[in-house]
Amino acid sequence: MDSTLTPKVLLQAFSAAPHRMMFFIGAANVLLAMAWWTLWLANARYGLFDMLQPTAPAGWMHAIVMQYQVLPPFMFGFLLTVFPRWMNLPWLTRRHYIPVGAGLFGGQLLTLLGLLAMPRLLHAGIVLTIVGWALGLFWLVRLLFRESGRTWHAVSCAVALAFGLLGLVLFAIYLHHLDFRFAIAAIKLGGFALLLPVYFTVCHRMVPFFASVVIPGYSAPRPLWALALFWALSLAHLGMELVALHAWSWLVDLPMAALTAWLLWMWWPRSTQGPAILRVLFLGLAWLPIAFLLYAGQSAWFALTGDFVLGRAPAHALFVGFFGSLLVAMVTRVTQGHSGRPMQLGRVAGFAFIAIQLVTITRLVVEVMPDALAWQVAAGAGWLVAFLPWVLRSAWIYLTPRRDGKQG
Repeated sequence: MDSTLTPKVLLQAFSAAPHRMMFFIGAANVLLAMAWWTLWLANARYGLFDMLQPTAPAGWMHAIVMQYQVLPPFMFGFLLTVFPRWMNLPWLTRRHYIPVGAGLFGGQLLTLLGLLAMPRLLHAGIVLTIVGWALGLFWLVRLLFRESGRTWHAVSCAVALAFGLLGLVLFAIYLHHLDFRFAIAAIKLGGFALLLPVYFTVCHRMVPFFASVVIPGYSAPRPLWALALFWALSLAHLGMELVALHAWSWLVDLPMAALTAWLLWMWWPRSTQGPAILRVLFLGLAWLPIAFLLYAGQSAWFALTGDFVLGRAPAHALFVGFFGSLLVAMVTRVTQGHSGRPMQLGRVAGFAFIAIQLVTITRLVVEVMPDALAWQVAAGAGWLVAFLPWVLRSAWIYLTPRRDGKQG
């Protein structure tokens, strides 16, 4: 290691901006959480050893950890960084965001330890996550009230994070009372009232902006009515999931697919494809209409035949295809720009993005393959292979000062 990179320098770089610390935490969580899930799947399929089982169903814990502890640190890191910029307000300082990161990371670690049949640590992990989450949401909402005008993208993200806090509280209630309805509600809220609105809101604001930076003369509409309609459709789908109206969700899933496909078409660059770091944003976004077409097809077939086909394929097109692809694309874009590096995708991120496409396809075909559990193990291992080099490279960037000597 460079002798100038002392522990003090590394710590200062790590905590120099919210996205650095939060992205580091999220990157670590990407590997830790998926390593546990892949190991659990492998042990369930092959009987490798006597593995301690979580007190809650493993599949539920996989959904909770991925939705509330793996992806949210990236979201908080981005939003705590850009909210002041969007609103032309002073930057947040270390005293604001370090406790948020400590809560989220500590909550993840305790939760994973709690999955090894230690219910008290599982409870403590969820509670600590709630504390970190509530504190981060408090600082973001405080900025909203200090703003002289109204930034609707910020409002949208804050509302989604409030739904996320509700989901965490519901899951904590489940752990205490063991009423499965609270756990199911938490899982559904995490997908359709938290992750999906936050991801779409950030895409709605940032994807056309990123394109305009690198493509001369690029211009694309960002109608606010589309953001409002997206919220309405997402909550309608959530409501139907909660009351098990699977035969009717196609009524909202088809409009959602049409809306997102139309926006993708409107935003897609016409004159040039742009650099790879831009193309992956559009390719990742393309999974969103695909996912809702799968949801619509699943619902319509169920309405016609009573047969629930495709299993979890639509959900994994959304969670692995859309969320996973844009995680690599968006975080790489922010990391490169905010570390003083060239605005390039690079081989490591390019490998991660391509591998995630293969993992997504693998997870989709699992639903129609014999020995599905073995294929799920392969998909989990593929996730780890895809993300390991990307996580290691990203972590080093977050621990070292900017190349251009600037702050942040």
